[in-house]
Amino acid sequence: MRVDSKIRRGGPGAPLLAAVILLATASAGLAQGQGVAAPEAGAATRQPSAAQAAQQGRMRDCNAEAGRRDLTGDARRPFMSECLAGRMPPAAAGSPSPAQAAQRERMSHCNAEAATRTLAAEARRGFMRDCLAGKTPAAPPATGGRGG
Repeated sequence: MRVDSKIRRGGPGAPLLAAVILLATASAGLAQGQGVAAPEAGAATRQPSAAQAAQQGRMRDCNAEAGRRDLTGDARRPFMSECLAGRMPPAAAGSPSPAQAAQRERMSHCNAEAATRTLAAEARRGFMRDCLAGKTPAAPPATGGRGG
């Protein structure tokens, strides 16, 4: 019996023969690629250009900032886009930007002022909105003691 007749009929040797042919073809392809493989151990590696290095640095900084902000998925994409485009420089690790520090100080001041005025609910919300916008005067002038 001839080999090709077993393949056409799907005889018991057909899968084995197909596997042998596949293995021989794959090993021949690997043998040809060995001459072109990896560079020598002592060969110099290619250094990125200045622009590539800057982009890699931006990517590293933006990724770190996105991680600090716990951004994932849909929230992370626009942040990374803006950050990598340079429209949103990442904040230095551990230190808030001057605008963030000023906002935090305003919030702290307005919270303390609302507490001293014992404001609640809607009155507090309105006061906080105006105070944070800079529309509310500071605390009333302190008087040392009211004379009778």
